[in-house]
Amino acid sequence: MNITRAGTPVSQRGPAEYFTGTVWLDEVTAAPNNSTVRVARVTFEPGARTAWHTHPHGQVLQITSGVGRVQTAGGAIVEVHPGDTVWFEPGERHWHGAAPGQQMVHLAVQQANAAGSFATWLEHVSDADYGHGGT
Repeated sequence: MNITRAGTPVSQRGPAEYFTGTVWLDEVTAAPNNSTVRVARVTFEPGARTAWHTHPHGQVLQITSGVGRVQTAGGAIVEVHPGDTVWFEPGERHWHGAAPGQQMVHLAVQQANAAGSFATWLEHVSDADYGHGGT
């Protein structure tokens, strides 16, 4: 058994190449865990969002607070709220983040492929697409 106490590890800023705006990442499955499953609590400041991306084995999001937005390629932007659970299929191109003027926090669960990759990151979501939808 391993217990990681609240406040450790320290929150890390989401890298600019994968996120627009201010995003904070807190690993739930922190070292010394060698699992292929990663769980993170992700906090998006208002208007912050991921870039377009895919996951080799899909991804589950559990919205814990605030108001968010999610979208798959070719689909409409969908607003999500605390208690909502979102499933993205393996390889499904998508993004997620906070709504304008609202912070959003979710738990993200994904599994690595055989090469150890959890995600394939693509281009940033433009401001126009964030506000109006797009692919």
